[in-house]
Amino acid sequence: MELGSLQRRYIDFTTALFREGFLDNQYTQLQQLQDESNPEFVLEVVTLFFEDSEKLLDELSRTLDQQVVDYKKVDAHVHQLKGSSASIGAQRVKNVCMAFRNFCEERNQEGCLRCLQQVRQEYFLVKSKLETLFRLEKQILAAGGSVPVLW
Repeated sequence: MELGSLQRRYIDFTTALFREGFLDNQYTQLQQLQDESNPEFVLEVVTLFFEDSEKLLDELSRTLDQQVVDYKKVDAHVHQLKGSSASIGAQRVKNVCMAFRNFCEERNQEGCLRCLQQVRQEYFLVKSKLETLFRLEKQILAAGGSVPVLW
């Protein structure tokens, strides 16, 4: 694919991620921390988010499957997931975590299980979108171009 076309596709895709609420301005701030001395900064931070989130989601599943649910433990995991998703700008994941925490406070297992499904769905959606974005960035760089800065 031609460089100009790749760059336009990148701009359109990124714009859609913000418009559809997958990402917020925190992601922009993360990008601004990336420079020549650390060109893979965003990829590294987001990869850590992916690894940590999948562990947290697995732990949440195990904890909610217990006969007697430890809601403090569930809330602590959800709080951690909310914080890490907020730190990379994964807005929709963060928003579901906020509702999830309310169900923890109410000790509502059914509500927690619904939120777990929803947070999983939002997590895997944003993961897929960010992986696509990173592939586009690699294609642009491989074609000898620079990744467009939108802000």
